[in-house]
Amino acid sequence: MNHSEKKFWSGNIAVAEGALAAGVDFYAGYPITPSSEIMEHMARELPKRGGIFLQAEDEIAAIFMLIGASWADAKPMTATSGPGFSLMQEGLGIAVMTETPLLVVDVMRAGPGTGQASKAAQGDLLQARFGRHGDQILPVFAPFSVQDCFDLTVFAVNVAEKLRTPVVLLSDELLAHTWEEVAVPREVERVERRRPRNMEPPFGSEDPRIPPPMPRLGEGFGVLMTGSTHDPWGFRRTSDPGTHRDLVTRLWEKIWRNRDWLCRYQAFGLEKAGVGIVAYGSAARSALATRTLLSGKIDVGVVVLQTVWPLPEEPILKLAERARFILVPELSLGQLIFDVERIVAGRCQVLGFGKIGGGVPIYPEELAEKIAEEWR
Repeated sequence: MNHSEKKFWSGNIAVAEGALAAGVDFYAGYPITPSSEIMEHMARELPKRGGIFLQAEDEIAAIFMLIGASWADAKPMTATSGPGFSLMQEGLGIAVMTETPLLVVDVMRAGPGTGQASKAAQGDLLQARFGRHGDQILPVFAPFSVQDCFDLTVFAVNVAEKLRTPVVLLSDELLAHTWEEVAVPREVERVERRRPRNMEPPFGSEDPRIPPPMPRLGEGFGVLMTGSTHDPWGFRRTSDPGTHRDLVTRLWEKIWRNRDWLCRYQAFGLEKAGVGIVAYGSAARSALATRTLLSGKIDVGVVVLQTVWPLPEEPILKLAERARFILVPELSLGQLIFDVERIVAGRCQVLGFGKIGGGVPIYPEELAEKIAEEWR
């Protein structure tokens, strides 16, 4: 039995420890609130465990350091917040095109621009999904508890290795600085990227669900690596429409066709739900507290999304079939709501509950009041 020990950690520390447990051995980053504790923890702990820590001159350098480290056989990660995440988008696009496994943690804060440097927000959801140019896709996960910060970080690192893809983990300031008890298993699963056997192409796969093998630097494979359109052997084919179509379609399907195990969520009370709530991150904590607050008065079903791209559609559809309306609370003016409306497709009413400014959380009493008003 994989026994666990109890730790008392903040969300940021749990993310760092989850990364270490999953085998992350390279960190490059630039300090930025409210993610800085992740970097500070990795600076202390990573060298003790044989890893490498680098403070980069900026976030642009950090993301490209991760790409280089990954091709040198490291399991790399970085952590940042909104402004730094914006600077990393070009590098993330290169990582998608070169199929480079790495983890970027975005601890969201209020924007745009510099915004409110240490105030919670959830305004980076659409950027995490679509921030790069061109047709591209990468998995995006969002923890809602400190335990989830640990567990989902382990999962995110393993997804990066298994699918040979960059992965984004979305946290927010409220969750990052929440302290809770965490059950830490003595052993966690560590996935290792697939290596080539004989003459397997490093950028081609017959099964779109399975990524191609990734050669290890220095083992004799003459690999051509480019962010331009390339064939399965890495040769640039920028004038060939068929090569581009095949490559970009495969990069998309590598993620999309694995939705069955990528899409994580937790569902509460869907069978009897008169009202539904769909939320992620710190807003999901308020949603669960609202369900308790209205217990015995209104049956509230809650879907907590832990994968926010690709989106788990089944529990949202199940909720829409039973609920009079679905409430979507977000620490933004509304981003997740567009997907919920698309999935629900008129089966029931979808209402937004956006809140911004000052890093003030969405309080359960606010959601309960909104539900009571709409229920009448």
